[in-house]
Amino acid sequence: MTSAGTSMKESVADGGVLVYDPHFFSAPDADRLLRVLVAETSWKQEYGRFGRPFPRLTALYGDEGLTYRYSGVTYAVLLWTAELDKVRRRVEDAAAAPFNSVLLNRYRDGRDSMGLHSDDEPELGINPIVPSISLGAERRFVLRHKTKKIRRDLVLGHGSLLIMAGTLQHHWQHALPKTAEPVGERVNLTFRRIFAELMKKTP
Repeated sequence: MTSAGTSMKESVADGGVLVYDPHFFSAPDADRLLRVLVAETSWKQEYGRFGRPFPRLTALYGDEGLTYRYSGVTYAVLLWTAELDKVRRRVEDAAAAPFNSVLLNRYRDGRDSMGLHSDDEPELGINPIVPSISLGAERRFVLRHKTKKIRRDLVLGHGSLLIMAGTLQHHWQHALPKTAEPVGERVNLTFRRIFAELMKKTP
C-alpha cells in the first residue's frame, strides 16, 4: 500500500499510468479549500438506478451546456465558481491536459463510499485523463484490474493529487470502500474533459 506521504509515478498493467503528488496543496491551502467547498458547493443527494441513495453527496460544475451520465444519474452542469475554476487551472498545468468539468463527492464519514467503477463513459472519449484531488480525512483508495488478479491500494492524503492516465480506465476499476474506523469528512474532486459531440450521441 502506498502511504499518503509518498510521491510516485508508475505504470500499471496494460498501459495504465498513476501519478501521485501528496503535497499538491499545502496544509493551510487544503484546509481553506475544504472549508470553502463544504460551505459553498450545491451538494445533492442523488439516487441511482434502483432508487437507492448514493452513499455520498455530489455536485457537477463545468462549462455551460454540458451534461454527464454516471451510475444512472444525468447531471446538468453548474457553472464554475471562481474557486473551482482556479483549482481547475492548476490541475490542468499539473496534468498537461484541458478539463471542462469537475465532479465533487462529499464523504461525510466512513459509512460513505464509492463502489468499484471505471470512468469510461462514452462522452469522455478514448483513454481519458482523470485527475483526482483529495481533501480532508485520509481514505483507502482501491484499484483492481478487470481481468487479472492485480490490485493496488493507495492512501490518499489531505491536499493530494492523483492522476489516472494511459489506458487505466479501460482495464482497471477503482473504489473508495467503507470503513468502520472513525474518520472525518472528505471531499474529492475528479476533473474530466467531456466531449460535447460524443455527449450528444449517448443514448
